[in-house]
Amino acid sequence: MGKGLSTALGEGASDYLVQAMAPELAVVLGFAGFLLALMLQFRQARYRAWTYWFAVAMVGVFGTMAADVMHVAIGVPYTLSSLLYGALLLAVFWLWRRTEGTLSIHTIDSPRREAFYWATVVATFAMGTALGDFTAFTLHLGYFTSALVFAVLILVPAAGYRLLRWDPVFCFWSAYVITRPLGASIADGLGKPRSVGGLGLGDGPVTLVLLTLIVLVVGYLAVTKADVQDVQRVPEPADAPESSAARA
Repeated sequence: MGKGLSTALGEGASDYLVQAMAPELAVVLGFAGFLLALMLQFRQARYRAWTYWFAVAMVGVFGTMAADVMHVAIGVPYTLSSLLYGALLLAVFWLWRRTEGTLSIHTIDSPRREAFYWATVVATFAMGTALGDFTAFTLHLGYFTSALVFAVLILVPAAGYRLLRWDPVFCFWSAYVITRPLGASIADGLGKPRSVGGLGLGDGPVTLVLLTLIVLVVGYLAVTKADVQDVQRVPEPADAPESSAARA
């Protein structure tokens, strides 16, 4: 739930900020918030709900801005930006797998592995934003039809894992990637004007509601620790610090 809400929040907050102030200032503030969130996250000795989800939210905002800059400021078509960010994501996966020997989030127990993790998250947000806009505008599906398409697609790795015993790491990252365009399509559908296929609720109100829901969910997780997993660590050098994302 937290991931889905954060993807929608990133889309709504980014769109609201670039309209509420000068786009250049919004991007600078988004990047500053992104850096601050990651600095706080990397300083944690173990998983803490507030810090982790703050980082996810800021990655969502900045990742959305990064994708939008490609199209709005530089004029890159959604088709090309989707392919470029998709290639970037595959490159991060390849380098992570080649360097660490695994893509499992349950082995994120060193700063280097956590760096690969966050690089992957940023790439998924950027690609997902571009991909959602590609289906909505380039393919003319609109926001809610796009959301329906991605909702069906996200069931594929779920069914593969449950019924066909597909590789759990592959299924996890497949669902994780699809979550981004799904959340972005829903947020755009709710916030954008009716003239472009949305419900016209406004990016600001949609962002506020999503932020409230995330605060409630993260507050629940922080109190109950329902998302803390007792994961057995993979043997590492004795001086390797445990990553704060390892137990997320």
